Amino acid sequence: MVKIILNIEGMACNMCEAHMNDAVRKAFDVKKVTSSHKDKETVIIAENDIEDAKIKELVAETGYDLKSISREPYEKKGLFSFLKK
Repeated sequence: MVKIILNIEGMACNMCEAHMNDAVRKAFDVKKVTSSHKDKETVIIAENDIEDAKIKELVAETGYDLKSISREPYEKKGLFSFLKK
């Protein structure tokens, strides 16, 4: 699984966050997506990586300005995840 962090300019409120989250859910097969207008960021958790070009196109269609994309491996953390070490 992969964690994709998008730095996005233009989100101003909770409705902007919801708009971005809905757009991501409709466009891609994701496990989880959260957005924060205060942090200017959208975080996507997905089973498979998503192409940068597709992400850029989606953000542009929603009316926001994508500043950067970063990725890191994602490991699900559950209640008993400390036992797996």
